[in-house]
Amino acid sequence: MINTTLSQLHQLKLSGMAKALQQQLEQPGQYEELSFSERLQLLADQEVYERDHRKQQRLLKQAQLKLAATAQDIDYQHPRGLQKSVVTGLLQCDWLRRHQNLLLTGPCGTGKTYIACALANTACLKGFSVKYYRISRLLMELAQTKADGTYHRKLKNLAKLDLLILDDWGLEPLKAAQRNDLMEIMDDRHGSSSTVLISQLPTDQWYQSIGDNTLADAILDRLMHNAHRIKLTGESMRKKLADVDAT
Repeated sequence: MINTTLSQLHQLKLSGMAKALQQQLEQPGQYEELSFSERLQLLADQEVYERDHRKQQRLLKQAQLKLAATAQDIDYQHPRGLQKSVVTGLLQCDWLRRHQNLLLTGPCGTGKTYIACALANTACLKGFSVKYYRISRLLMELAQTKADGTYHRKLKNLAKLDLLILDDWGLEPLKAAQRNDLMEIMDDRHGSSSTVLISQLPTDQWYQSIGDNTLADAILDRLMHNAHRIKLTGESMRKKLADVDAT
């Protein structure tokens, strides 16, 4: 009967319950004093845990984060203007539930991408869907989808993401079609999801980097009006680490 039960649990895709039941069978002395309802609750708890874990792993894989960054490894000692209280607040993910944005600016090497990936990692663990892109690669993908007829499907998939991270914003001049693509993305996501922009340029130079005043107003208005901002300063952390290794 037990073998039949285990087989049925696997057929029903209740692998967590099957695993917990197998554990109870292998360690009877540990569970013999528990009531039926208590033992059943342990089975259900294990199933919930297993499903949550699988979902987290799926979300992390889907996110394709550039760095395996974690919140506990964020460096607050390096002098770059990073306030722990601000990051701690963002790690609660209320800004994602409120569909707010985040603008991360600062010189090259100050850890912008690491911070964004650490926030994204936490978001995945809390059940939010995330995707990381370098802006140039996203625009390249969008151009390819226009050629193969999947452009609108791609836009819908981007709109469904709880969090979209766009790195290296403003590094390269935009073509007219690329400006229109960004407008489509930001308009679809406005008020219903969150976006992180990572840039070496200060925000007051973003209008010029977009290259069209009308579209720049429309795109940035959708990004900036409800955005949190982290402005990093100081020298490159990579350079500092290299100097330490050289000594």
